[in-house]
Amino acid sequence: MKHLTLTLRRTITALFLAITLCVQALAAMPDRLVPCGHTAGIKLYTGGLLITALDEQAPAQRAGLRAGDTILKIDGTRVSSVQDASLRLSSGKSVCLSVRRGEKQAEFYLTPEKTDAGYRLGISVRDNISGIGTITFYDPETGVCGALGHGVTGLSGMQPLAATGGILVPSVVSGVKKGVRGTPGELHGSFDVSTALGSVSQNETHGIFGTLNASPAHEAVPVADSTQVRTGAATILANVDGAETREYCVRIDKLYPQAENGRNLLITVTDERLLEKTGGIVQGMSGSPILQDGRLVGAVTHVLVNRPEQGYGIFLQNMLAQCEAYQ
Repeated sequence: MKHLTLTLRRTITALFLAITLCVQALAAMPDRLVPCGHTAGIKLYTGGLLITALDEQAPAQRAGLRAGDTILKIDGTRVSSVQDASLRLSSGKSVCLSVRRGEKQAEFYLTPEKTDAGYRLGISVRDNISGIGTITFYDPETGVCGALGHGVTGLSGMQPLAATGGILVPSVVSGVKKGVRGTPGELHGSFDVSTALGSVSQNETHGIFGTLNASPAHEAVPVADSTQVRTGAATILANVDGAETREYCVRIDKLYPQAENGRNLLITVTDERLLEKTGGIVQGMSGSPILQDGRLVGAVTHVLVNRPEQGYGIFLQNMLAQCEAYQ
């Protein structure tokens, strides 16, 4: 009997602890956030030199390097720019490259080959990745923001790029490539690199996160958890022309609560204005906030290539779960 009582107490304690942890997790989610919907120029630093292409039978390819690898060090010294790497290779001497491939690191030994233009390894590299995306939310209490609803991936297109940080800069949508069946559309934008909107500190599977320097000109609204989202009418905030953010009508057709790939909501654009302008959902609209019943419920993440009027969205709750500010 004593053993049974002890077991029961342990079970009750374990259940209480589990309930407490659950309550704490829910409590970490903010009550209200500002839905944004404005595009921004996003620049992420790779923490090294990202290899984007290799020349056939050049020293780098023969040594086993691949597109998507990141060169972290040359002869034990960290490199962060193309100019820095060029200086270290200018002597033509054999070098040791410390390289990150996925979650692993390895060393490659190779000798630059001499050409009429100097010594080369036969690789094309970048020290940053930049593009246009949409800011989803802003927390007026902390200055934290989230965007995209998915991470910025490397050349493989699978895992989020291992970024060391980044910046957000103002952007204006200068044109739209309209989406048609079989070919996704795209927003074209220009960036103002002289002014920073904010910074990026995380690049995760379900979004990029950082801080904004100033509050967007929108009111904060309640945040919905996944159980409060339903099929039916909803809206998105999107910036598809100039610097203007507008609200457009969509319909949530299906819910996929267990999906872990950022595809919790199947949505259809029903707003004729947006269909006329973009054909539906296009690249660059990732991160556009989804609102329903006065709550911020999620963000646009993907377009269906063969049905550009349709796409997927992620629950905001799942997006926030990867933001360190709410853990």
